Amino acid sequence: MSIKEKIRTIPDFPKKGIMFRDITTLINDAEGFKEVIDSFVKRYTGVDIDYVMGIEARGFILGGAIAHALGKGFVPVRKPGKLPAKSIKHEYALEYGTDCLEVHEDAIKKGDKILLVDDLLATGGTALAGAALAEKLGGIVVEMAFIVDLPDVGGRKNIESRGYKMFHLVEFEGD
Repeated sequence: MSIKEKIRTIPDFPKKGIMFRDITTLINDAEGFKEVIDSFVKRYTGVDIDYVMGIEARGFILGGAIAHALGKGFVPVRKPGKLPAKSIKHEYALEYGTDCLEVHEDAIKKGDKILLVDDLLATGGTALAGAALAEKLGGIVVEMAFIVDLPDVGGRKNIESRGYKMFHLVEFEGD
């Protein structure tokens, strides 16, 4: 069974008309989870990165495992109010309203090279917010990595139009 086949689709969640791509079934599958992590590790072995930055919450699962396998540090990007030390934040637009992400201000130093990881790319807003945080601290985003790309939603275009490189393992186009 492929990585894509191990991802559960839940129709009409969180609202009618949305096809939610649930990676919990993929990461619950030992072989599937290993294949995902091994695929990312294969791609990034030998690439000049200092830290893997993962976005709450599924980006923590992936990013932590990738960072461990690559022998790199892990930087968590959290929702507001979750980090105990002094942090910086970045507010970004959602379809209806705004959201915010934070990172510890001492997590990244000027010139650090960052691999940004999350489970799924839709509009790109969350990933771009994570990149903005890394850059506010002087980091350089080498690439953004996702399990799933939803090309119909436009995230890849948003990311690439801002000069970032991205990589994904599977895509759900029009399904």
